[in-house]
Amino acid sequence: MNRILAILSIAILITGCAGTPHLTSPNGKIALDINQDSTTTLTVKYVNGNSSENLFTISSLGVMTSDSANVSTNFSFKKTTPGVKSEYTMLTGKKSVCTNEYNEYEFASDDIEGVSMILRIYNDGITLRYVTTPDSPIVGEITQYTIDADKKRWMQRYDPGYERFFPEQTGHDQKDDRWGYPALVEFSDSTWGLFTEAAIEKENCASLLKATDNESEYAVEWASSASCTATPWRVVIIGSLNDIVESTLVTDVSPEARIDTSWIEPGVASWIYWAHNHGSKDYQILKQYIDLADTLNLPYTLIDAEWDEMSNGGDINDVAAYAASKGVKPLIWYNSSTGWINGAPGPKFRLNKPEDREKEFAWLEDNGFAGVKIDFFPGDGQETMNYYIDLLESAAKHHLLVNFHGATVPRGWQRTYPNLMSVEGVYGAEWYNNAPILTNRAAAHNATLPFTRNVIGPMDYTPCTFSDSQHPHITSHGHELALTVLFESGIQHLADRPESYLAQPAEVLEFFSTLPSTWDETKLLAGYPGNHTVIARRKGSDWYIAGINGTDEPMEVTPDYSPVNKGEISGTMFTDSGKPDNPWSISSITSLPEKINMQPRGGFVIKMQ
Repeated sequence: MNRILAILSIAILITGCAGTPHLTSPNGKIALDINQDSTTTLTVKYVNGNSSENLFTISSLGVMTSDSANVSTNFSFKKTTPGVKSEYTMLTGKKSVCTNEYNEYEFASDDIEGVSMILRIYNDGITLRYVTTPDSPIVGEITQYTIDADKKRWMQRYDPGYERFFPEQTGHDQKDDRWGYPALVEFSDSTWGLFTEAAIEKENCASLLKATDNESEYAVEWASSASCTATPWRVVIIGSLNDIVESTLVTDVSPEARIDTSWIEPGVASWIYWAHNHGSKDYQILKQYIDLADTLNLPYTLIDAEWDEMSNGGDINDVAAYAASKGVKPLIWYNSSTGWINGAPGPKFRLNKPEDREKEFAWLEDNGFAGVKIDFFPGDGQETMNYYIDLLESAAKHHLLVNFHGATVPRGWQRTYPNLMSVEGVYGAEWYNNAPILTNRAAAHNATLPFTRNVIGPMDYTPCTFSDSQHPHITSHGHELALTVLFESGIQHLADRPESYLAQPAEVLEFFSTLPSTWDETKLLAGYPGNHTVIARRKGSDWYIAGINGTDEPMEVTPDYSPVNKGEISGTMFTDSGKPDNPWSISSITSLPEKINMQPRGGFVIKMQ
């Protein structure tokens, strides 16, 4: 049966006209003007006192449905739900108790019964989605953003594995290309925006941004065909750089937890693959990483690819038994068997069918495994989104934590399925194995990620490499240690080899043994994308302040300690000595330093009570 597609362009009464309320955030700082001339536009403004700044427009709004002829562009204001406010708790992430506060506005189609646009305005951004009835499913949308081409932006060219850099660009550099989420834009010295999406359900595919032949325009492009009754939320975080980094908007707009969470325990893990790409085939090497986790008081160790080919004195059952004897919980790798299959490492085809997945996950639970790392996914299409959710739901039934690799970026599942500990979707330290591309660009890249990729959810960068893999790193020891705090991941995998970690000073080993992987509060103290970053994170009564220099020159920073400084403190500061034979400078401090000097590509950490 042929489908007749209906394009529904949203045409809403001009703001302030009879029947249509003024569209603002609860605190009044974000306002929207909706108007219609020859086309429908939605102008997003940032309000400061009596003045306002136009940031960008949503220059096309609408959906395509499968059951109607082309219709007129008639939408009417339906209702307002102001002052919605609630709190929820996250087991992972940048903040443990989150506030979900917004004003909601609904506009209904005059032409197709049941089709609506839902607009929510938060104090730190806007979200919108389209909804319909089951008998009139949505099969596409025509949402489009228009952003001044002269504005600086940090965007990653679209790649299904999201392993690319975020170079500083303008719209003049981006015509006719495809860009992945998230996308950071500097609208002015004090106002920024981060574009992404959230709340992917089984009926959805993910989307990306398609730059049109107009260098100011980006269309929301679906990654595959899909048919849904509700689109994902289109999300734009808006405010200062502090607002961007500290925002929980992606999880705010996502569905609440759907699984029992009483068993979930995030933590830090030792990881074999970075130093030994085929090490999980060797029982004796795996034992070294279990011993490392035991020595450093880490709760987890990750057994990576090819464990099904293990030899040299033991097999996977022996590894599980040895880990149990040391009080270390093993995590274990699988090939998703949907992306890279031919020539790829195994084990393969153990998770694709529900009955096989049930058998495998039950075996893992019975033998003391705490979680799975699942790798090599093919893209952002609807079938792959369904598979991700199936894996999360099946793993939760067997009390297994989940880490997706070779995968998409987080879109709020960390709230809906809290057993999701981390997602790769980043140019991480693994690339020191793959190519020399990271060596000279890592410092600036690392100083960009807290403002881009890591804003939207956990990031399995696998940090803290003091030694070298196949390709060298030129970031300092202080820089590498800082990444364990700057980069948020529910399971933080420490990538270096045992002998490298155990050669560090006792204070560094003690730091690892008490390092959190989840946080109660996060504050940006200083920074600019690609240049430098200083972030403070709180766990209980302890604050961790970490900073890195993304440049090749020495740098002095003056952090704004107002969110964390309570006067006299008891703390330890780790920074770089600048001496090759003794790279550390470690000192006890009773007050926070007003200025901090960082070496080229250097960094520091302060742990304070």
